[in-house]
Amino acid sequence: MLQKIKNIYHLLNGIAANVCYMFPSRKLVVIGVTGTDGKTTTASLIYHILKNAGEKVSMISSVGAMINGREYSLPFHVTTPSRFALQKFISMAGNKNNLRNGKRYLVLEVTSHSLDQYRVFGINFEIGVITNVSHEHLDYHKNYKEYVKTKLKLLLRSKIAVVNRDDKSYRIIQPSLKNITGKISRVVTYGFNKSADVNLSSFKFESKILGDFNKYNILAAYTVANLLGVKESIIKKAIASFEPPIGRQDMVFDEDFKVMIDFAHTPNSFKEVLSAVRPNVKGKLIHVFGSAGERDRTKRPEMGKISSMFSDILLITAEDPRSENIDKINADILSGVRDRDQKLSDGAVILIEDRQQAINKAVELAKQNDMVIITGKAHEKSMNYGKGEVPWDDYKAVKKALSLKDEKN
Repeated sequence: MLQKIKNIYHLLNGIAANVCYMFPSRKLVVIGVTGTDGKTTTASLIYHILKNAGEKVSMISSVGAMINGREYSLPFHVTTPSRFALQKFISMAGNKNNLRNGKRYLVLEVTSHSLDQYRVFGINFEIGVITNVSHEHLDYHKNYKEYVKTKLKLLLRSKIAVVNRDDKSYRIIQPSLKNITGKISRVVTYGFNKSADVNLSSFKFESKILGDFNKYNILAAYTVANLLGVKESIIKKAIASFEPPIGRQDMVFDEDFKVMIDFAHTPNSFKEVLSAVRPNVKGKLIHVFGSAGERDRTKRPEMGKISSMFSDILLITAEDPRSENIDKINADILSGVRDRDQKLSDGAVILIEDRQQAINKAVELAKQNDMVIITGKAHEKSMNYGKGEVPWDDYKAVKKALSLKDEKN
């Protein structure tokens, strides 16, 4: 009930923001991308393809906003900006001075919270994409079905719906789309199975990015670009040259051992990323991770379980604990580690509250052919402790850890 009252307030703010900036999305072709995982990579792929096709395109994603070729940072821990900030960015992307020659595109990463709280109210979406829906934000949405239904709101506001046919969410999404008689004019599915409209048999490509989950991201981006009329040869060339966004499979050190930074922070993203890198690690896989405080507790044991399935050493540490006791967060994670069948060796699970010290320890332990993978923070520039933010940077932390290791050697 309280959330419904809050959402009335959010709706009024959404209306006010659109009126203030005169419904700027009407000047643009807007592509919305939502999903639990893969939003940023898929949005970045679409942006990269359209840029390579010579189109005028802007993007707003969790790693920042790129508006008419200029980069802007976003507030702490934000994927979809606030209503007024978002409408301001859209207005800038659709500025009259930029509309003289043909269409302008905007690729917008859309969260379930932004859909539920009317942050994207008034935006006309030409194409809406759902990458997948897995275990996340159930503290807010209460259950998986309600979470999917919230994601579905993007498609119901789009002219064309693009959906992952292989994802378990499709069982909930498909009946809703089948009975739609409103705004949606077309539904296009993608997936590995040949029953999908776009699949690995119908579209073959080469890419630098690893993992089956990224193949899904590529298929989604191809589907969108194809619907927008981009030539297949241009799409394939763009995919082949695509570099992952910051904090997505980012190999920051590759000498006698490797260090990778990734934003994975859900059970599904853990499984996808760790299973993708594990076959390429000849030595030990050392995983540094934590789980956010005051957020979905139910995912923590699963994250511990999945990490212990693929990793040889687990370093459990802080990741935005907020006001929650970090020992309780770690206990939730450890309950999943202890539940798994396969046993880790002695000393393979290490708890270090301080994230810098945890990264230092991981790098110290790394030997030839090992890989250290640090997940959960990636591109973010702060850590939330208590009620406030303190400066934080995984990349700087790795540099410091490598420097300390060099000094000892």
